[in-house]
Amino acid sequence: MPFDIEAEDRRTAIKQKLRKYFDGKIVRKDLTKKIKEGANVPVYVLEFLLGQYCSSDDPEIIEQGVESVKKILADNFVRPDEAQKILSLLRQKGSHTVIDKITVSLNIKRDRYEAEFSNLGLSGVPIDEEYPTKFDRLLCGGIWCIIRLEYDSNSDYDSGIVSADGDHLRSKKKNQNDTPIKIINLNPIHCNISFGGPVRVLRIYAKEYA
Repeated sequence: MPFDIEAEDRRTAIKQKLRKYFDGKIVRKDLTKKIKEGANVPVYVLEFLLGQYCSSDDPEIIEQGVESVKKILADNFVRPDEAQKILSLLRQKGSHTVIDKITVSLNIKRDRYEAEFSNLGLSGVPIDEEYPTKFDRLLCGGIWCIIRLEYDSNSDYDSGIVSADGDHLRSKKKNQNDTPIKIINLNPIHCNISFGGPVRVLRIYAKEYA
C-alpha cells in the first residue's frame, strides 16, 4: 500500500494539537505496557505518572521520563508486602510520599474524618475534611492518591479529659486511638479515557507529584 502523505500530515497535525492543549495528559500505550509488565500498578496510576514525565516526542526525554517513573514506583508506590518497610522509612525520615488507595470514613464518636490506606495497612488516620468534601469519591470506595505523610512521635495527644472551662487537655502520653502519622498533603488521581488509538488523554485531579 503506497504511503499516504495526506493522512500522515493529518496525524501529525492532530498530534501537535493534542500536545498543545493536553500537555501532560497524553500517554503512549506502548510505554504503559512496557512498564506494566514489570510492575503491579493500576493502569491509570501508571498513565498519570507517564503523562507527567513522558509528555514529549523526544526519545531522550521519553527515556529519562520512563526511568523517573520507574524510580517513583520503586520508592513511593506501596506494595502490601513492603508496608512495614515503608512505615519504618517514614519513621526514620520523619516524612515520606506514598502512592496508595485511600478510603475515608466519618468517625461519629470522635467527630472527625479518618483515612484508611489499602496497601499500607493503616486505618484511623485523621484527615482534613476539605479532602472528602472536595473529592467525595474518597467516601465511596476510595481513590488512588499521592499522599505526603509526616511521622511525629513527639506530638501532644488528646487525653480525652475536658477541663471545667471546656478545654480538651493535652498529654504526651499517646492515646490508643491516636497515631503519630499525619496527612500533610493529598492529591487524588482520577482519569477519564477520552481517546482510543495510539494515545490516551487523561483528566487528572492531581496536578503535580508532591
